Amino acid sequence: MKNRRNRLTLGRGSVVALVLLTVAIAFTTTYRSEDEASASGKPKFDPVAYAAKTYEAKVVPAIKKNANDITTLHKAIAADPEAAGKRYGHQSGTGPASYAVTLTGTAGPARSGLMPVTVPGLDKSARVSVQIGPAINGSALRDAAGFITFGQFTNQVEYADAATALNTEMKAKVLKSFDAAAAEGKKVTVTGAMTPLTADTLTITPISIEAAS
Repeated sequence: MKNRRNRLTLGRGSVVALVLLTVAIAFTTTYRSEDEASASGKPKFDPVAYAAKTYEAKVVPAIKKNANDITTLHKAIAADPEAAGKRYGHQSGTGPASYAVTLTGTAGPARSGLMPVTVPGLDKSARVSVQIGPAINGSALRDAAGFITFGQFTNQVEYADAATALNTEMKAKVLKSFDAAAAEGKKVTVTGAMTPLTADTLTITPISIEAAS
């Protein structure tokens, strides 16, 4: 009976010790809010804020400054894609080069988010289309700008989110007020970016679509 009482006493003592340890941890632990935690390290990347700060102030001027006529680019890419990329474009990693481009031509009927444009002087094998949404695909705006690199971001997710956010910002600034049906059959001047997978499929992500003068 004596041994049994000792064992019970030991059990109660262990429970008391555990309770005291838990209380001590609670009093010595500092809890931080999410804002305080983020303030102590690198701020979380905000793609919307990044695009609002970067698109109009930096991306648009860079593409306008470096834009080459689409006929010049098509000939160069068809002749030697690697040389064309080095001379006129910007390359992100091992993917195809992206180009700042400008063109003037006649807008066709928009289908599936693309508006075809017939450009005088362009080889008949080439098909030119302008992305008009609602979905804007690819990272041409990010990559053709020339100053945005992977090393500026923490990881691939942020890098991709930046491209998507720039596309979204462009939609608000350019495509929200663009009437593709009204433009059909009329001459337009388009400036933008493209990342052609082949020399003959030229899909433009625009930074401006205007009536040709």
